[in-house]
Formats: sequence, C-alpha cells, structure tokens
Amino acid sequence: MNVTPEQAAKFRETFDRLVANVNAAILGKDHVVRLAFTCLLSEGHLLLEDYPGTGKTSLARALANTVKGTSSRIQFTPDLLPSDVTGVQVYDQSTRRFEFMPGPIFHSIVLADEINRASPKTQSALLEVMDESHVTVDGTRYPVGKPFMVIATQNPVEQAGTYPLPEAQLDRFLMKAGLDYPDHDAMVALLRDAAVRDRAADVRPIIAAGVLEPLSRLADHVYVRDEILAYVSRIAEASRQHKHVKLGVSARGCLAYVRCAKTWAIAHGRTYVTPDDIRMLAQPLLSHRVLVNAEAQFDGVTVDQVLREIFYEVAPPLERAA
Repeated sequence: MNVTPEQAAKFRETFDRLVANVNAAILGKDHVVRLAFTCLLSEGHLLLEDYPGTGKTSLARALANTVKGTSSRIQFTPDLLPSDVTGVQVYDQSTRRFEFMPGPIFHSIVLADEINRASPKTQSALLEVMDESHVTVDGTRYPVGKPFMVIATQNPVEQAGTYPLPEAQLDRFLMKAGLDYPDHDAMVALLRDAAVRDRAADVRPIIAAGVLEPLSRLADHVYVRDEILAYVSRIAEASRQHKHVKLGVSARGCLAYVRCAKTWAIAHGRTYVTPDDIRMLAQPLLSHRVLVNAEAQFDGVTVDQVLREIFYEVAPPLERAA
C-alpha cells in the first residue's frame, strides 16, 4: 500500500500542529522540535546533549504534554538502581504472593534526565527496555506498551563522576540532537515572559497517544526508490572505510536512517523520500554512530568534519518524484 497525496497532506497538517504546540514553550527551536516528533513517530528514542539551561528537560516535558498519554521523569544519579527504573517484586501479606510494582519506565514518554550520571548497570537496564519494549522480572515479561519513547539528556560538561554511554549503547538511540542557546529574538521573548515559571506545564494535549501508532504505520508506507537505498548503503560503507573512523554506521543505523527519512518526507507532505531528506537527517542520525580514531582525535578531527567529507565524496542520486 502506497501513501496517497491526501494522506500525506493530512499527516503534514497533524505534524505541523504538534510542532506548533511545542514551539509555544520552546521558542526558536523549530528544527529540533521537528526532529523530536520525527523520532517519536519513527518509534525511536532521542538523546538530547547540550549545555545546562538550554531547555532539554522543557522540550521533553512539552513533547509529553502535547501527546495525551502518560509521562514520567527519572532523575539519574550514581545511587539509582535498575529496579528504580524498571520496577520490583513486592510481597503482599494479604495474598501471600509477590506482586510486581511497575517502575517509572511504564509510561508513554519517559524523560531520563542526566542519564550519564547513573552507573553502567542502571544505564543498561534502561537501554534494554528501549531495545526490547518490555521488562523481565523473575522470568515474567511485562510489556511497556505503545507508544513508548525515552528522551534522555546529558550535559557535555561537568563530566566528573559521570559514566559516558559507550558507542554500542549510543546506537540504541535513534537520534541525537542539541538545542544550543536561544538566539537574540528568542531570548528577548523568554525574558519578556519571565513571570512564567514553567512554560512546558502550559502545553495542552493535541492528540491522544493512541493516534501515534496509526501515524507511524502510515509513514512506513512512504515510497523509497532503490537509488535512495543504495545511497544510504554507500554512505554507511564510506563511514566504515574512512581513514579517520574507528567505528562506522551499522546495519541498524541504516535501517534507522531509512525509517526516519520516511517520516521526515511525509511530515513535509510528500509520498516519497528524496536525497535532500537523507542529507538533512545526516547529523542527528549519524553523529553518535560514527567514532573517530585516536589519531584523528589528537589532530582535532571532529565527527561533523568526517560526515561533511563523506557526503562530499558520495554522490547522491538524481532527484525525481516517485
């Protein structure tokens, strides 16, 4: 089943309403908000990395409030245990049986604040749920339901006492994005409304959480011609063969790339993916999946520089409609 132009137009209308709703709380960050909703509708998880005070937590809460589902916030600390995330078996004296008490992971949208401050064991518990969409306790499986999205935040500064996510675990996140500081106009607007203590709390729901899955299924049927698929494959191969790269884009990364490109395309009212969609999503989809080697790091080579070289060397297919 192919997506019709009417379905694509309706999808775009809904997508734009969701973005506009969050933009009321997160000023001047339209592109990042669009990436966040693309990640949500692609059934993936988002890693927000930026300096303190740039609105990472506010974005996550505004996103959760826009979708009429359940949400939770987990403040990651060094003493946080895996059971504090997933839940625990509690003995009920009245029934003389153990009952499972679900943890905060059992919500539609989960904010994992400062994930790099928790121990690797606790990080692994969260990432396992992200990957498998269920929790297993004492041999019993408990699904977290749909929709399910984790928005994790971490700061690139204040690294003392933190546990950075290994590259193999970073690959579990569909996207990685940053907010950066607001521009001049956005900052003035924020200061003008300084009396508003919590802008995200004023965000009202636009759609029910149950509507997200049909939208995701619709995006799955966006057309991608073979030349675009070959383009993604060549980009991944170039990343693995680049002289400055220690770890390139995996097969899982390629699948994520195509899945997000479909959502990005239909969010712009198109029934097909273009090479521009692939280029536009390169940084949020690939920046945490490419690792430069030690020699390149010593020479000051960055992942963004490597990606620019790869996209300069790998020629895109000619653009044409489906």
